[in-house]
Amino acid sequence: MAPRADGLTLALPKGRILKQALPLLRRVGIDLAAVWEGEHDRRLLLDLPGGARVLLVKPVDVPTYVEHGVADVGVAGADTLAEEARDLYEPLDLGIGACRLAIAEPAARPTPLRRGVSLRVATKYPRLTLNHYRSKGIQPEIIPLFGSVELGPITGLSDQIVDLVESGETLRQNNLREVETILYVTSRLIVHPASLKLKQAPITALIAALRDALATDGSTARNVSSARPTGSEGTA
Repeated sequence: MAPRADGLTLALPKGRILKQALPLLRRVGIDLAAVWEGEHDRRLLLDLPGGARVLLVKPVDVPTYVEHGVADVGVAGADTLAEEARDLYEPLDLGIGACRLAIAEPAARPTPLRRGVSLRVATKYPRLTLNHYRSKGIQPEIIPLFGSVELGPITGLSDQIVDLVESGETLRQNNLREVETILYVTSRLIVHPASLKLKQAPITALIAALRDALATDGSTARNVSSARPTGSEGTA
């Protein structure tokens, strides 16, 4: 298949999501294998045959590169987009990187979630966490953590945590139990608003090709918002 991203710069997340995204991107003519040697390749900027350019960045940084116009399009998790409320367009749910943003606590020390309860919550997602607890009439103390959030309740730093959960195995091995799901998360295609106007042809072709590839695979390509910035969406 001929490349469908000619002249575009794509910001892609390093790590687990990139592994899941590579086969899908290859289906639409964006093949990193031609210039990238895999995880041991330390280059962060790749020029692809046909004129496309790829930036390999930390997942949390993808929206920043797209919002500032350094990248035209990117792949970012719904958790990051909801937490940061960036001024971006989010035309397609790619259905990869599925997990959930959930509340967890020590299995042996449950905390009743009732209005007015005193609560300390450790999380990488202060905005989503605060909004969720406030919707229940709870004003928690938010403790920002960016490493192993599970250590919060284990060490007594927090009563509960809010973090991404995939299989739940890390929680189980640390004697934590999942209490409630705040947000179901998948990775989305995001687009810089100006790029959507200035590079409409290659971007719309890329969106269409991705949608067709997902349909062929039996996945459901969900249109998230073709005419609305992510920052206008409410939190879960």
